Amino acid sequence: MRVFVRAVSELCITVGALIVLFVVYVLFWTGVKADTVMDRQIDQLQSQWSKGSVRQPQVAAGASAAPAEPAPYRKGRPFAIMYIPRLGFTWNKPVLEGTEVGTLKKGLGHYANTAQLGQEGNFAVAGHRRTYGDPFKDFPRLRRGDAVVLTDGTTWFTYRIDKGPYKTVPTDIEVIDPVPRTSGYTRPGRYLTLTTCDPEWGHSHRLIVWAHLDSTQPVEDGKPAALRR
Repeated sequence: MRVFVRAVSELCITVGALIVLFVVYVLFWTGVKADTVMDRQIDQLQSQWSKGSVRQPQVAAGASAAPAEPAPYRKGRPFAIMYIPRLGFTWNKPVLEGTEVGTLKKGLGHYANTAQLGQEGNFAVAGHRRTYGDPFKDFPRLRRGDAVVLTDGTTWFTYRIDKGPYKTVPTDIEVIDPVPRTSGYTRPGRYLTLTTCDPEWGHSHRLIVWAHLDSTQPVEDGKPAALRR
């Protein structure tokens, strides 16, 4: 009996140690790896932009000027950087094409077949709430009027949040429609949708925010007002 109890005790200790190691991996190590990968994606973009390897669209300041249509995005590759001042002035994440599991480990993911950045329609982006760098950990802090700023290396795009966070279920794919039914928008425009999981450590629901394109400006004009402290 003592041998049996000792064996069970040792097994429990081993299982407990494995659980602790797994929790450390999920909470810490995936975050460290993801931060490194995201920094690498941003460095890659900035290197490309510094070499002038993106097409230069003709964009005038102001939301009334539609940006030139960009080239098709390459699956799994970064094409923009997103900044959300509400989440901190050091918060910046790469945006990659696609929402596959591997892609979302490297940054935020653009839903394929939704509008391109700054174009008419709905530019929809997903991100992890927890794990892999916790990019949208503070998603519930987003409020109406908050700025979401993106750049593709030639243009700054400033969106302003109109509604959210709105809670729904994963099967509610209408949230990324060109004119989302529950967004409050009633006609075509240049919109942005952000999505993440809810609750914080689960995925039974989704949190959504919707925004409209408020202004654009060439990068050579400096940072937009939303990013100036």
